[in-house]
Amino acid sequence: MPLTLQTFPTTDAASAALAADGASRYLGGGTLVVRSANDGDVSFSSYIRVVDPALSAITVNADRITLGASVTMSRLIADARVHCLAKAAHAVGGPAIRNMATVGGNLYAPAPYGDLGVALLALDATVDIGGASVPLGQFFEGRDTVHARSVLRSVSFTLPAPGALRFAKTARVKPKGVSVVTIAAVLHERDGIIEAAHVAYGCMADRPMRACAVEAALIGKPRTADGIAEALAVATDGTEPITDAIASAWYRAQVLPVHLGRLLLA
Repeated sequence: MPLTLQTFPTTDAASAALAADGASRYLGGGTLVVRSANDGDVSFSSYIRVVDPALSAITVNADRITLGASVTMSRLIADARVHCLAKAAHAVGGPAIRNMATVGGNLYAPAPYGDLGVALLALDATVDIGGASVPLGQFFEGRDTVHARSVLRSVSFTLPAPGALRFAKTARVKPKGVSVVTIAAVLHERDGIIEAAHVAYGCMADRPMRACAVEAALIGKPRTADGIAEALAVATDGTEPITDAIASAWYRAQVLPVHLGRLLLA
């Protein structure tokens, strides 16, 4: 089946085209949708893309960072202003993939992909989609339903204190394998006590998720082996790990507390 390419100047025009044609797919970096077409997916016959330069912009306003949906992983790694995301961006594939993979595409990527989305969820990011500002957690909940045919414009977050964002990805194929478990945490400490904690997982559901039980268990505790023990005990609460060719759901649930403990104590 031949594939056509439609180019639009604005996200609004592209969103209207997507809504009108169920056989179209949005083309960002193309790392997943083009591969799907090459693998024989005949459920779509048209690519839709947007050429608005704003989608490729990285904007810093005081301590608020806004990333256009078309910003690539390589751009994130190279820009010192968003150094906090460099490790997460570097976890996405190899150099060729990072040159193509975009912020917006990563947020739509199903598990075991979407490593950057885990870090952004821990940062309490919001997305601009359909002309509205939506918390990233809420976006993930409606990603495959409410927002399935929308064009994401940007994602924004408050720049964390140096070292506050912790990120770890466990993979069996080094250096660019897909994730067994991905964990991101933003901790705020005072006098050795955790005052606030945002913890997010990848591969522990079909999309990035917040570890609410872990967050609650960390508040008011020192970041020591004894202090995080309760958090590790509830590490899998609320999770529904995926099973794929890389690992089973059982295995992911078993190794999660180990890697969470290492991340928190690092």
